[in-house]
Amino acid sequence: MPSEEPGPDDDLRGRLHVMESKLRRIRDQRDSHNEAARRAADSRNSINNQAKSIRIEINDKMDEQKEVRSTAKTHQARRDEIQKHIRVMLSKKKGRGSGGAGKSVVIQLSETIGEIDRIEDQIMTDGSLTLDKENRLIKKLRSLISRRDQLIPEVEQHQIISIDLSDMDESIKRLRAEADNEHQLMLDANKLADEIWDLIKPMLEERDFLRGEGDRLHASYISEREKADEAHSSMKEMLSKVNEIRDEIKSQRDEREQLVIEHNESVRMKLKTPDQDEDLADSLSNQLMEQGSLTFGGTTIPGSLSTKKQTPKKKTSRRLGTSRGRR
Repeated sequence: MPSEEPGPDDDLRGRLHVMESKLRRIRDQRDSHNEAARRAADSRNSINNQAKSIRIEINDKMDEQKEVRSTAKTHQARRDEIQKHIRVMLSKKKGRGSGGAGKSVVIQLSETIGEIDRIEDQIMTDGSLTLDKENRLIKKLRSLISRRDQLIPEVEQHQIISIDLSDMDESIKRLRAEADNEHQLMLDANKLADEIWDLIKPMLEERDFLRGEGDRLHASYISEREKADEAHSSMKEMLSKVNEIRDEIKSQRDEREQLVIEHNESVRMKLKTPDQDEDLADSLSNQLMEQGSLTFGGTTIPGSLSTKKQTPKKKTSRRLGTSRGRR
């Protein structure tokens, strides 16, 4: 059997088939990259939500630890202040001065209150005071009372126990007990802060891991999106070429169809008889109406053809069938 000759557009159709197959493959690759990017984005968002929750918990624990550390520092400051009072009292007990400006507020308050009591007692009991001396004592008393009122809030701010300068040993004993108590409270607060930190450390490690995992997934998302965009660009370029080939095939097909139509019309026109040619019939009819005669491929004598219609002779029709004879 003889082999069929290739058509005029078989080469284009072959190229089109190859390019359409490649286009489908690129589209599948793009869709695959988009799906991978979506999965990476979903995982990244989930990881980021976990990291956010961890960060909130860490911040809460850090605030708690900061508050405990602040409490520890407060106890430490109270302990140091009390120990300072103890050193001053020991110096006074041994007969050494306290250094004036270096006196603790408690010592200053105790001395001020003691001086106020002494002056008030002198004014009430000393009958030998002159008016001028009594006025000077009253003026000094007012100054001491003003000083006492300034020192009291400062002492209350540090919550330091009051001391009695008249009983140095008992006051020192009380101060040492209070200093030991503040020191223990400071140690307990620092221990609690350390325990909170032990809870924070694994959360920090988990936060760092989640942050790294989130960055990795985000990088994967970006990479897959870039690959999808690259495939989409290639697909657009390929689709443009596919459309060009399709347009060329369509143009060639339309051209062939037009040639077939024109050929068939030419053949049809050549195969027409005069009675099928409407244009010829119209032309002859017009000539007959105008000239009263027609010429077909030769000469004719004017008037030889009349325009009058001749009535054809009526023909007797023959009947087919059996006859019964004359009646």
